[in-house]
Amino acid sequence: MDSSNKKPAANRQENALKKSDYLVPLALLMLAALPLLVGALRLAQLASGTDLSATNARFMAAPLPIVVHIVASSVFAFLGAFQFSPWLRSQAPKLHRSAGRLVLLGGCGCAASGLWMTLFYPRVESPPASFDGPWLFVIRLLVGLAMLLALGRGFWAIRQRDIQDHRAWMMRAYALGLGAGSQVFTHIPWFLFPGIQGELARTVCMGAGWALNLAVAECLILRARPLKSRSSGQACQRA
Repeated sequence: MDSSNKKPAANRQENALKKSDYLVPLALLMLAALPLLVGALRLAQLASGTDLSATNARFMAAPLPIVVHIVASSVFAFLGAFQFSPWLRSQAPKLHRSAGRLVLLGGCGCAASGLWMTLFYPRVESPPASFDGPWLFVIRLLVGLAMLLALGRGFWAIRQRDIQDHRAWMMRAYALGLGAGSQVFTHIPWFLFPGIQGELARTVCMGAGWALNLAVAECLILRARPLKSRSSGQACQRA
């Protein structure tokens, strides 16, 4: 067979969609689905002004932070999921960069508005939020600040053309930003065993969502490192 005929076939194989190109974004969208739905319902309630529960009363009094948080989080979660597609990065780099700018803005808006709400919205006296204690307050502040730091480091890395570092920091930021998706699952014991409900259990359930996401991200980052880099890092640890 002529070598000139082999090249188009090889190119077609490289350009073809692999399972990871769509399964990873799909899985991330499924994880984000419930928080996105809850956010959309919250916006509808705020727009109609019909739900004046204790939870929504504070949002009605100062709606801008929660609206920014929901919209920014939705942009960050939805567009961010597609940034994990290798096909998009290789076959549509301009689209990847354009979406990346929106993801960065959405992530910053999500983290900054989350910090504002943690600091300034009044405490709610209805469960489960009524169990939010000082330790969860500190964790929320740390998560928001860590997310902003990760986004900043990711932006700086891509400006320096350090793609590997950029991916690592953006993955960490996305893991923290998608904490609400995992918290749906880490709260399952909370609802199954009402006897454990309290300040400690609430803190553990919330913190576990962020910790789980971050642990998965770190494992993926470690796997993505070149073998030489990993072996040198392990040698340094042994030394």
